Formats: sequence, C-alpha cells, structure tokens
Amino acid sequence: MAHAKLNRRALITGRVLSTAVISPPGCEIASILVQARPERLTDVEAEIARLPGCEIHGRDSRGKLVVVTEAPDAGSLGTLLNTIQSLRDVYSAALVFHAIET
Repeated sequence: MAHAKLNRRALITGRVLSTAVISPPGCEIASILVQARPERLTDVEAEIARLPGCEIHGRDSRGKLVVVTEAPDAGSLGTLLNTIQSLRDVYSAALVFHAIET
C-alpha cells in the first residue's frame, strides 16, 4: 500500500484526505467584546443591534459592549467582526468566544 507524501501544504489544503471535507450543519455562535467612545455608546449599540444576528448582552458606561452573534459560517462571522470593527466610534472589537452549533 503506497502512502501519499504528507507535507504541510497537502495537509492544509486537504489533499491528504480521501473524501471532501463537509462543514457541519448549524451555525457559528460568537461573543464579541467591543470598546467604543463612551459618549457615542448609545449610537454604536443601535448600529450593532441592526446588524443581522447581533444582540447586545452587556453594556458598560465606560464604552464596553458585549455582543452575542450568530452567523451561518465562519466566513460570515469574520465579515461581521470586521464590520463591527469598522464602525465609526468603535476603537476595537475582539472575538472572545466561538462555538459551532450543530
């Protein structure tokens, strides 16, 4: 029985697998910690709440928000995180929890 040459690139691209990789059904659930300008927190909170799949679960008067979100896949979750980071008056947005719901 011949063995395929195993190297890092083959492993990363999935060429060492005999069958295609299929994403599990379900969705991506994440918690994002957002730091925004405290004087604009209400506006930032409203903008985030309008984004699909986002809910505000915590708020701090010093400009912190805890956002819980649900996305269909990891790519959508990454796009959503980038969207939040790009909002006006947002200093930072950090992914602090991530899980796949099946």
